Amino acid sequence: MKVMTQKLLNNFLIGIFAVIPIVVVLQIILFIKNMLMALFGLVHGYANSYFYTVVVFVLSFFILVFIGHEIVKKSRPLLITFVEKIIDRIPLLNTVYRVVKKVIAMFFSADQTIAKEVVYVEYPKEGIWVPAYVTNRHDHKLVLFIPTSPNPTSGFTVIVDKSKVIESAMDIEDATSFIVSVGVDYDKAKEMSQLP
Repeated sequence: MKVMTQKLLNNFLIGIFAVIPIVVVLQIILFIKNMLMALFGLVHGYANSYFYTVVVFVLSFFILVFIGHEIVKKSRPLLITFVEKIIDRIPLLNTVYRVVKKVIAMFFSADQTIAKEVVYVEYPKEGIWVPAYVTNRHDHKLVLFIPTSPNPTSGFTVIVDKSKVIESAMDIEDATSFIVSVGVDYDKAKEMSQLP
């Protein structure tokens, strides 16, 4: 009886862990759907017409496509520059905007001057190695963001000497997957064996 109960519990836990990624993806889809529905309701509340609401959404879509096209083509469209100048004059908001913009640029920009490296660093003490994003550098010092599992958006920012890190073949996507999966999605066994 005890063995059967353990098997049932084990299979139950395996089933839960198998379903968790699907539930997370569904939650994200539902969150986006709810945001769009709330936005649709807000626009419809003002327009009081489905036709005008659909027109606003279609126009918004094409405006965003145009802005994306202009960013790819010219790097900074006039509209974005104008809005940034306004935000730049508002204390606190300008700092938040600048930081968010830099973080997004670090992850998604094609600009090679923005650091996109992943390294291993001993943290929180010697002998414990964690992956970290190189976010900035100056001389022989590196600014690292050390994300925490399973949420890679929280973590610690530290400054270390370049000699204290070991380079990794992981890119940002690999490191993020490693962190979110709490180490399950990690195919760099050779790298792991080379850590001191």
